[in-house]
Amino acid sequence: MTTSPDPKRILAIGAHPDDLEFGCGGLLLKEVQAGSELTIVVGSRGESGSSGNAAQREAETRAAAVLLNASERVHFLDLGGDGTQRECPENALKIARLIRKVQPQLVLAPSPNANQHPDHRVVSQLTRDACRLARYGGLEPLKDLPVHKVASLWFYAVTSPFETNAEKPVLIDVSAQFEAWQQLMSCHQSQVQSKAYLDLQNSRARHLGLLAGVDYAIAVWPNDPLVLENLSSHSKTARGY
Repeated sequence: MTTSPDPKRILAIGAHPDDLEFGCGGLLLKEVQAGSELTIVVGSRGESGSSGNAAQREAETRAAAVLLNASERVHFLDLGGDGTQRECPENALKIARLIRKVQPQLVLAPSPNANQHPDHRVVSQLTRDACRLARYGGLEPLKDLPVHKVASLWFYAVTSPFETNAEKPVLIDVSAQFEAWQQLMSCHQSQVQSKAYLDLQNSRARHLGLLAGVDYAIAVWPNDPLVLENLSSHSKTARGY
């Protein structure tokens, strides 16, 4: 693992205990291996799910955090309960407060579009709002913490293979992290024992990898337009059919 005296700080948020590991676990592993410092944020403990209970699912998240070198940076936020997370100013402020504490350069959140779970959509919008609130210096509820402007906000797909944004995604090669990603997802034993989540993520990663000309890839979408020095520096795009 690469170390840096001033590592890039990443705050990654999911609505449920397994969202990050399944949706973008390979990408998180790649960033951590490159020396980034990861903070994990979860909006609930999965207490309304059909498999596992709140205590078990929290333990699974903490086990996965060890593999992501983030065991001391795991935060469970009460955003309204599993299945009933609420898009409201109070919840946006909870996330904004954590952003000010962590001071991340990069934030990852669930994709806002074509998302089959209401909690994912809610957390996506809450995170977008929180990134803006974190930089408002005159916001009274946050005045005890220094303002912070997030350099980039990115979205990841959680479950549906059709989950996408209007724009084309950015594909990240996670071929070298694929085996470790399997271990990361398998930390959530309450979920992988009864559902085909591993098959879903692996088949999607393989499909995206074929588009990118690699073995496995993960799709992410920027909240804001990407800035390039010039077109010639952007030399690779996904192959078409």
